[in-house]
Amino acid sequence: MPVALAPGALLLCRAEPAVVRPVAQLLREPVLLTAAGEGWSVLIPSYERRRAGADPVDQVLTGWAGALAIGAGRPAIALWWDDAHAGYTLAAGFRRPVGYVWLADGTPLGEDEAMRTFAARLALDPVHDVAALDALTRPDPAADARVRLLGLLAVLARTGIHLPDGIAPGEPADELRAAALEQGAETIEWPGLRDAARPGLAAAEADPVSPAACAPWARLVGGAQLAVGLPLTAFGLARRSGGWTAAGAILIAQGAVSLAYDRVRAHPGGRCPRD
Repeated sequence: MPVALAPGALLLCRAEPAVVRPVAQLLREPVLLTAAGEGWSVLIPSYERRRAGADPVDQVLTGWAGALAIGAGRPAIALWWDDAHAGYTLAAGFRRPVGYVWLADGTPLGEDEAMRTFAARLALDPVHDVAALDALTRPDPAADARVRLLGLLAVLARTGIHLPDGIAPGEPADELRAAALEQGAETIEWPGLRDAARPGLAAAEADPVSPAACAPWARLVGGAQLAVGLPLTAFGLARRSGGWTAAGAILIAQGAVSLAYDRVRAHPGGRCPRD
C-alpha cells in the first residue's frame, strides 16, 4: 500500500533565479527560490497556510505555473502531490497547459498524448526521452506516485535540471522549505503591485534607448496587457484563485512597464531616436 503524501508542490522554471525573482513576487504567496541546475530555478511554496475550502493543489499549481510562464517568458513545470494523487503541469506562454496525473499507488490516469506534447514543448529527445516518458504511463505495481514523479525528473535531468539535496517530490512542505533554507534559498514575498513593477520602471528610466522603449508598438503592447490583466485579476479574486490572480497581476505589472517605456520614449528629454 502506498504511503499517504501530505499536500506539497515544487515549481520549476527554465530560467535563472535572477529572471524568476521579480515574477515570483507576483504569485502573492511566500515562496523560497533557488537554482535547480543549469538554466533552471525551483520555487518551494508553503502549504501550511492552505485554508479549508481552498482550490485543490493541482488547480492552484496550474495557475501558478501559467503565471510564471507568462511572466518569465519561459516554460514552467508544476509538480504536485497529495494523499490521493500526484502529477505535473507544464505551462508555456499562453498555450493550453499540458499535464498528467497518477493515483497515489501509481496508477496512470492521464492520456499518452500529453506526454508526447510535454516532450515536444521542452524539445526532449523524440526517441529516448519519449520512450522513458511513455513508460511512466504504463501500469507498474512497483511504482507509486512518488516514484513516477522521480522518474519524470530523471528524464528532465537531461535538460539540466538538478534539484538541491533534500528537495524532492513527496516530501512534506515544511521539510522541503527547511532543506532549501539550509542551502541558501531566498524568501520571496508579495511586495505590492507598485513595488513589484518598480524594477521594470527603473530600467526604463535608466535606458530609454532600449529596444522595448523605442518600439513603436510599446503603447499597444502595454494596453493589451492591461486589458487582459485587469479582468483576469478580478476573475481570480472572485474565484479566490491565487494562480489566476497572479497571472493577472503579472500582466498588469508588465503592461505598466510597457506604458512607462512609451512615456519615456515620448518625453522631450528622452534619448530614443524617433522613427
